[in-house]
Amino acid sequence: MVGDRFFDRESELASLAGRVEAGTHTLLTAQRRMGKTSLVRELLERITADGEVEGVFVDLEACRTAEDAVAEIALRAGVTGGWRDWLRPLANRDVELKVAGQEVKLRAAIRAGIDAGNWQHKGDQILGRLADRRAKAVLAVDELPILIGRLLRTGDQGKQAADEFLSWLRKNGQEHQGRIVLLLSGSIGLEPILEQAGLSAHANIFSPFDLKPWDEETAAACLAALADTYGIELPQDVRMAMCRRLRCQIPHHVQRFFNVLHEDLRRAGGNTASLEDVERVYDSDMLGVRGQMDMPHYESRLRTALGDEAYRVALEMLTDAAVGDGGLSGADVAQHRQTDPGLIDTVLRVLEHDGYFERQGDGYRFISGLLEDWWRVRYGGSAKP
Repeated sequence: MVGDRFFDRESELASLAGRVEAGTHTLLTAQRRMGKTSLVRELLERITADGEVEGVFVDLEACRTAEDAVAEIALRAGVTGGWRDWLRPLANRDVELKVAGQEVKLRAAIRAGIDAGNWQHKGDQILGRLADRRAKAVLAVDELPILIGRLLRTGDQGKQAADEFLSWLRKNGQEHQGRIVLLLSGSIGLEPILEQAGLSAHANIFSPFDLKPWDEETAAACLAALADTYGIELPQDVRMAMCRRLRCQIPHHVQRFFNVLHEDLRRAGGNTASLEDVERVYDSDMLGVRGQMDMPHYESRLRTALGDEAYRVALEMLTDAAVGDGGLSGADVAQHRQTDPGLIDTVLRVLEHDGYFERQGDGYRFISGLLEDWWRVRYGGSAKP
């Protein structure tokens, strides 16, 4: 019932399953740490149980080229569908392929047979075979925005490569409509990246699906379930105080807060958490050095989405908001826009889309209280008002 960033998403699972049944290509969007990958994996496990649907999960985070991505799709589709007949024609014949579990060798063999001149042809073969199987296939592609962002940061050739890969993916999604359902997700938003590059048209075959944070009731229920699992007492006022501190109920943050509170109780030999425990643990553990372990993830993803120059501007705006009571007024935004209006608008678009900021009148404010506090603790000491 309670897993890593997965709890009580039955409504979302039902909606996504309905999209798969209808053959709708979907772009899953959400803030970081919302549990997108956990949700997709749970969906695939459920909809493939009766054999009528086949699920292929592909993670492109380590990929740097279109060739890498096609090789990864081939590997995952091949392992799912019986690697011997599936992968051998795609692989370099000089590489021995005897043990299906030798994933590193398999990946190397496949990648050696795919190059800049044939990746589209090989990719068409892979998806064509996937479409020809008895069961409808769901191709869940995780971290596509990371790959596209990397390509776009390498100049004109990279933009052309991104354009070609997205065109190829779009073409196959259209040609195999009803036989292959594409489900895209990632830890940064795809739409702002495509918008910056002038490639937004490639996303028009995908229907957006916004995965929202938990409401306080769901987050409190998760905390109660965790407390019951570990045999500790979390009174309702304590659970609600934890939710108020976080402000935005991102599943990973809710479960992290419980973990540090539970560990604090264990060290003290206690069994019941108090409001004082919540405040002390939040300040000492959630905002401490080890508690900020997610910050490098946020920063690296933001740099990938924006590039170096815009990333530095984003850091400045986030820090200004954190030390300015959690927000930027309309006057603050206007002052930032005096430097480079286009750049500032791009940064704000990404910060809003990816869940850092929400609009407040003609200004912006942090959505997550925890992220606001992290930013203030990490960068606020050196910030100038």
